[in-house]
Amino acid sequence: MEFTESMDLENERVLKLIFPNGIPDNLRGNPELDKYLAKLGTCKVEQLKKEQTRLADETKRILERTQELAISNYKTFITTAENSRSIFNEFKKAEDQVDTLIGKLPAFSAKCEEFLAESAELTEQRRLNSITLHKNAQLLEILELPQLMERCIREGRYEEALELASYVQRLGQHQGHLIPVVNSIVRSVEALWHTMLAQLVAQLRLDLQLPKCLQIVGYLRRMQAFGDNELKLKFLQARDAWLTTCLEAIPKADAQQHLTKTIEITRINLFNIITQYRAIFPEAEHGSKSTPLKQLQGVSCNGNRLFEAWLHNKINTFLLTLEEDLERGVSSIETVLGQCMYFGLSFSRVGADFRALIAPIFVRVVRNKFESSIMQVNENFEKELDKFTLINKVSLHTRKQLDTAALSGSERDVESYAPPETLLDFYPLAVLCNGYLNALNELRLCAPFAVATDVTCCLQSSLQMVAQRVLAFYRQEQQAFTPNERETFAKLCSCFAYDLVPYVQRCIHGVFPPQSITVHLGISLLQLEQQQLTFLLQPQILEPLKHLLPSKVLIHSTAALATTEPTPIATEG
Repeated sequence: MEFTESMDLENERVLKLIFPNGIPDNLRGNPELDKYLAKLGTCKVEQLKKEQTRLADETKRILERTQELAISNYKTFITTAENSRSIFNEFKKAEDQVDTLIGKLPAFSAKCEEFLAESAELTEQRRLNSITLHKNAQLLEILELPQLMERCIREGRYEEALELASYVQRLGQHQGHLIPVVNSIVRSVEALWHTMLAQLVAQLRLDLQLPKCLQIVGYLRRMQAFGDNELKLKFLQARDAWLTTCLEAIPKADAQQHLTKTIEITRINLFNIITQYRAIFPEAEHGSKSTPLKQLQGVSCNGNRLFEAWLHNKINTFLLTLEEDLERGVSSIETVLGQCMYFGLSFSRVGADFRALIAPIFVRVVRNKFESSIMQVNENFEKELDKFTLINKVSLHTRKQLDTAALSGSERDVESYAPPETLLDFYPLAVLCNGYLNALNELRLCAPFAVATDVTCCLQSSLQMVAQRVLAFYRQEQQAFTPNERETFAKLCSCFAYDLVPYVQRCIHGVFPPQSITVHLGISLLQLEQQQLTFLLQPQILEPLKHLLPSKVLIHSTAALATTEPTPIATEG
């Protein structure tokens, strides 16, 4: 180790001697230089002196050989130089391309990373597609839920539709916030749910039996779309719409047929609705039975009073229709009255007997009809009296004498309601009597005791008008009367006073028997006469004609009237 270091020091000293300005860069680290220095170290002085010459000769010889080699192989050198230059250019081009490649590597790396990310997403989508393909049947079942529910609703399979809606609701609660498709299915099913709700409510507007009503309301309760009171209101509104449709379909041309059909349809269908309501909402039954019908006015439509208010409204609507049709005119009031009373009586089973509300309507209609008939009678009498003349009038009938009162009871019963024959001599009075009889015969078929006083007052007014018109006729024609005509006019006044007026009184009592009225009022016959109930005030009627009446006839007529008792006939009270 020490020898090697000493050799290196010697070599360095030798190199400094040879190269005082420093070792050239091309010789630094050359192993041949070390070998040559080692060789120099073995040479003697003479050899060293000759070394320079030897080196010069050798250099010259090498140059010569090099020149010879170059001359003999110049093509090879040229080719080698060209190849070297070509290789250099190629290396330079390659270096430029490598630089370009290095400059594009970051972008390429980013693209590769992006591709990797997309590849990962594609891989994930492929995985999801594979799972979707594997779960295709289950996914189709979920995606077809809205169509399936729509089909169930269309075919009326509401039980299955409710189960589907419940399942979708649970599915939306668990997965709706994660999966948009599930959210869309939930919204579609909710829209169909509202469609089913509207369809169920619409079915309540059809002609339904109790089991179907129970089923539909059961579905509505399960849907929980309405509260209890709201469900009652919806039910009553729907059934009311159906009932109204049935009533509106009745032809209105004939009042009798319209009213008869209205009574029948209202009685049957309204009773069915009440039965359905109480079966569906049994908790409201106690409240409906405990509330009288007359206390239902002003009741608000909520809670337990909802049904009573609705029923009161429907009965009021029926009563309005009844009054309108009766005002239009019906051919048989007694038939309508019987149907209405049966209607009201049948509803007593459900705590809604409204016969007390029907009676005033019939009383008012009967009174108005009778008054209208009497007004027409008065007009006809005035027309006939204007055309009446006493010229050449011959009396073919004489008034019955007092011995008429001595007839047997059976004969009086037969003749008591026959019009006096003396009226045939005086046509205006005969027309007047026929008008009274027609009005009373129409009234007799349906004669409520409540109109007895009104009928009596109406006839009282009519007879007073007749007396005034007869007096006016006398004042107008008296100056031209002949003795025969004056006698005939006196007979006309006697016929009116002593035949027509008592006969009208008997007819009034025939329609309204005093005995029956006293039983209903709880008073005696004497009190009835004192109160002048169903009794004409004959002095007031005859007041305008009292100075024209023969006194003898007046006495005889008064005696006959006093000995004759009116016999009642069968009437409908």
